[in-house]
Amino acid sequence: MRKNKDGRFIRHFTNCFIILTATKFSIKDTKLFEIMADHSYFRLQFSVFSLVAASFTNIYVTQPVLPVLQHEFSADMVLVSFSVSAVILGIAISNLPLGFLADRVPIRPIILTGGVLVAAGGLVCALTKELWILIGARFLQGIFIPSLTTCLAAYLAKTLPVARLNVVMGSYVSATVLGGLCGRLIGGFSHSPLHWRYAFVSASALTLVATLTAVLGLPRATRDTPIQHNPIGLLGLMKRWDFLRIYLCAAGSFAIFSSVFNYLPYRLTARPFGFSTERTTLLYLVYVVGIFIGPTAGRLSNRFGNGNILIAGSFVLGGALVLILIPSITPVILGLLGTCAGFFTIHAAAVGSLNRKLSTGQGRANALYVLFYYLGGWLGITGSGIAYKQGGWSALIFISLLLLMIPIGAGVVERKSGHY
Repeated sequence: MRKNKDGRFIRHFTNCFIILTATKFSIKDTKLFEIMADHSYFRLQFSVFSLVAASFTNIYVTQPVLPVLQHEFSADMVLVSFSVSAVILGIAISNLPLGFLADRVPIRPIILTGGVLVAAGGLVCALTKELWILIGARFLQGIFIPSLTTCLAAYLAKTLPVARLNVVMGSYVSATVLGGLCGRLIGGFSHSPLHWRYAFVSASALTLVATLTAVLGLPRATRDTPIQHNPIGLLGLMKRWDFLRIYLCAAGSFAIFSSVFNYLPYRLTARPFGFSTERTTLLYLVYVVGIFIGPTAGRLSNRFGNGNILIAGSFVLGGALVLILIPSITPVILGLLGTCAGFFTIHAAAVGSLNRKLSTGQGRANALYVLFYYLGGWLGITGSGIAYKQGGWSALIFISLLLLMIPIGAGVVERKSGHY
């Protein structure tokens, strides 16, 4: 009898021990899982940040040295500016096709192919002595940069839980700003001690390292996105005025921003400034403002409405353009800071306004936004280059102020439509 009681006691004790142990283990396992998850997402954020930053480093690497290129190749100012606008045009052309490809092909081969070709294009630029070959290689880089940016964004949207997506995409946006700044700094500061060609070698090396890091570090897709029935098509998006005005807002504002910063070296190396390439490059540090303005503008849009913030950002940008006209370095610096603040405010409000209107077809709508955005940059650089050549810096600012009517108009209509 006692043996049976002892047996029951032992079994009861064993069951309790198993339950307690299992509970304790599950708690530890949960904490361990959370730690491992945080570590894996930190690694993911690092992979995303490094790849996007390296990609954007390639876009603007020649911008600070455009006068140097003009002298070295004995070329026209507008033709030399193609070393920047060709990249932007390539991005605009390939963004939609590569975005669709990302929905059908695994991400790793896309990133690996794109990273290798972007780096190869940079090496061609470093070696060539023909300006048109350099421009062609820059166009090649632009064609494949969306494989490292647009395709990566689509992959993240399909792969990550919603709670993690915003955090990682925050790293993505910050990386675009930092990459654009680093490209300008590498291009400008490598000119004097080395040569502008070494900037392409550095950017290509960064791209290859970041590509390999991403290919090895990105997790496999674990979350299936729901299939959208009857998503709105590209033509349907462009036929809707409430979408089209946002696309035009993106094109117009980026045309202003890219024009000012693309021809800034010509402005500052001429009288009354007479800056060296290195001193001019330092002024691109104002670009850091974009890292902080983007998220801030998003929060302000939630509070005051996208229409109001579009108008406010446009007036900040307009005031900044007027400041840049003053032939003194202090107002020029203030004007450049205001240009960054105004542009990134408009950009954040426009993206927010677009996505608030969407109930389907988000991928197509955002890809079309990027298409207009970069086409605006390409047209802005080309058109303002002709204006600068004919009428100097004041003509460029005048064209920019005219273009500013586009985001102001979009903001007014958004406000009247009740989107505030």
